[in-house]
Amino acid sequence: MATTNDLKNGMVLKIDNQLWQVVEFQHVKPGKGPAFVRTKLKNVLTNKNIDKTFNAGVKVETATVDRRDMQYLYNDGEDFIFMDGETYEQLPISASILGDSKKFLLENQDVIVAMHEGTVLFVELPASVILEITHTEPGLQGDRSNAGTKPATLETGYDIQVPLFIESGTKIKVDTRTGEYINRA
Repeated sequence: MATTNDLKNGMVLKIDNQLWQVVEFQHVKPGKGPAFVRTKLKNVLTNKNIDKTFNAGVKVETATVDRRDMQYLYNDGEDFIFMDGETYEQLPISASILGDSKKFLLENQDVIVAMHEGTVLFVELPASVILEITHTEPGLQGDRSNAGTKPATLETGYDIQVPLFIESGTKIKVDTRTGEYINRA
């Protein structure tokens, strides 16, 4: 148990027998009335987002989440196989749990797998990854119809918008949270 004053981003709460991850929180002390905490919560299993307000100092139940460093090995068709670096135990994780994260996974990449009572909740990737562009059309210097960007396909099969000067074979840095181009690597 913790109080609403102890909330942090990434903390997992147990509300109505469901697990919710704190995305954002804000302590509010209005001029009149008691203080309260405004939060944005994301359901860990369904990815549904809600806004919830708690009175300040109210006790909330926290869930014990085991975060393990793991390495992505390969995709066997339906599941993605991860290996625990300490025990060398292999863990299959379904594509539905990975969600958009699978667009940025490369073999031998280190990730953090969050588990609760033996059930995989989510996989945390680094904030950015370096991927190679496998295909993109040459950019025409005079073409400004789409703000100086063009489509490109990454080595994972994900399509992304990149600046006109980027060519096939170039390694770029991609933000895993938004899926956008950051810069050349």
